[in-house]
Amino acid sequence: MIKIAIAEDNGFLAKSIEERISFFDDLKFKFRGANGNEFIGKLEQDHNVDVILMDIQMPEKDGIQTTEFVKNKYPHIKILMLTVLDDDTNIFNAIQAGADGYLLKETNPKDLHQAILDVLEGGAAMTPAIAMKALNILRNPEKITADKIQQEEITLSDREKDVLEQLAKGLNYQQIADNLIISPSTVRKHIENIYKKLQVHNKMEAVQKAMKHNII
Repeated sequence: MIKIAIAEDNGFLAKSIEERISFFDDLKFKFRGANGNEFIGKLEQDHNVDVILMDIQMPEKDGIQTTEFVKNKYPHIKILMLTVLDDDTNIFNAIQAGADGYLLKETNPKDLHQAILDVLEGGAAMTPAIAMKALNILRNPEKITADKIQQEEITLSDREKDVLEQLAKGLNYQQIADNLIISPSTVRKHIENIYKKLQVHNKMEAVQKAMKHNII
């Protein structure tokens, strides 16, 4: 029996992954953490786990940081990144952190099952599109370095991150103001600063760029 743990903050997606695991008699779901810190806490209580299905974007501690921690403390546990993010920087960071494979969340049950078997046998599980991106990273490492420098240059204040996270949930200025106990005009000013720092022109661009650079 292959023991599986999941690190995923989205409850709906976590249930979907659990359902795909349940299709196979040789896979057993152990537990789920809704953020990196919670997952690590559960893993330290029970590290009898064979494979972790790891999301990248999680609050408190993201999937890259969590992968690095797990690989340092429990190197025998295999980690499959299971994410919607297929950009070069995230693939590079995941591989550097020690991930054994990198799949998209849309991966069907059969391919997910095979990927789990592959990493347990010492292979590196990747979809063809991800594998091609990984090859491109090896061919053009200077591009990733430039992207990382650009990412480091984007710095938002804690309050700006709070506002951006509220924007990502689809809330309007008044709702954000109520939640953060500030005035709508202050929200508007924060959003203006966010747009300026991220060099974007609207909410969608701001959220997408912040997610790409792991700001939220």
